[in-house]
Amino acid sequence: MSEVIDVTNDILVQFSKKYNEPTWMSELRTNAFERLNSIDMPKPDKTKIDKWAFNKVHHKDVESTVYNSKSELPEAVKNVVDLDTIKNLYVQHNNTKAFLELDAALVEQGVIVDNIQSAMEKHSDLVKEYFMTDGVKVDEHRLTALHAALLNGGIFVYVPKNVVIDTPIQMVVLHDDEKVNLFNHVLIVADESAEVTYVENYISTIESTDKQLNIISEVIAKDNAKITYGAVDFLCKGFTGHVMRRGVAAKDATIDWALGLMNDGDTINDNTTYLMGDNSSSDLKTVVVGRGKQKLNFTTQIIQYGKNSVGHILKHGVMKDEASSIFNGIGHIKHGGTKADAQQESRVLMLSEKARGDANPILLIDEDDVTAGHAASVGKVDPMQLFYLMSRGISKQEAERLVIHGFLAPVVNELPIEAVKRQLTDVIELKVRG
Repeated sequence: MSEVIDVTNDILVQFSKKYNEPTWMSELRTNAFERLNSIDMPKPDKTKIDKWAFNKVHHKDVESTVYNSKSELPEAVKNVVDLDTIKNLYVQHNNTKAFLELDAALVEQGVIVDNIQSAMEKHSDLVKEYFMTDGVKVDEHRLTALHAALLNGGIFVYVPKNVVIDTPIQMVVLHDDEKVNLFNHVLIVADESAEVTYVENYISTIESTDKQLNIISEVIAKDNAKITYGAVDFLCKGFTGHVMRRGVAAKDATIDWALGLMNDGDTINDNTTYLMGDNSSSDLKTVVVGRGKQKLNFTTQIIQYGKNSVGHILKHGVMKDEASSIFNGIGHIKHGGTKADAQQESRVLMLSEKARGDANPILLIDEDDVTAGHAASVGKVDPMQLFYLMSRGISKQEAERLVIHGFLAPVVNELPIEAVKRQLTDVIELKVRG
């Protein structure tokens, strides 16, 4: 792996100064950058990434765009936002904060929603406490170190103790500059007995080449807290992607995920939830549609330490053209996690002879008194379902389309914002028909 291109320590220091980042963040950047060549790349199962474009990186500082009201937002953003109902909205345009609206009542209760760099400046100690400490380590591998060095966007959400937010917080990232890489960091913390629903959308409106998508999300639910995390990723095939979403749940806490992973580029996705506390739980639902010559690797883990913890994984994928995917689902009940429940299901539909899907359910059980199970399937659209629909006058193409939407519906229906559901449905339609 060659050295990072067009980036120097001086550039990182100047970037950090521009955004008034605290000393600890500036030092973290430079230390991570200096160690890059001594840290190994990740080794995703059954996927060779040595020729992927992770070494083609440059730094571009862009001018900020500011929208003064929701009516000024670009159409691409409006299409995924319920303008009449959304009260808590953050829009990032390429790498910069473009719009933020937060319900005044939440501000009074101490809720923090801001772009990650402003949060580092205004709430330095609070961000430092959670930033790349429990969910993801800076030196976990080369791409996490690269993320720490080049972080250039993202959001910080903090919900204080006992605060229940009954309307979603939504982040929309609009990419429309072909020279911009996305190194976004999402940090969500729900303090004791707090509740929040967070939804994010990644959208690109232009084609790009040799761009980096390096996203890390850290989701921290403290005792008796609940976090619901929804996402639709739909960036162009020019992005080579590494996406990590990690959750840490304390006693009686819940972290639920509903993810539509629709990026058109080669992507590694690592989603891991640590159920640290007794009676903690996580329900993870993921849908994927691959097309063209995409290479996709998805590792989904729920690692259960607490007693009576519950971890359920549901992953449905559709592969067409010459796309190939690896679906690794891992349920791991650690020693001491008595009466834990680990369940998972991975299913892949292949729409062409050259498409490939590999579903690997894995259970690692270090305790005796537990409940665990898994299911996996890889195949084509069920001919009996097609026959049933076609016998009622529906064309084969339309019948196949209906079967696919039905196959992916269990995740689509879990997204908590109607506009985001519509976006995911439209993206599925585009990718299946395109």
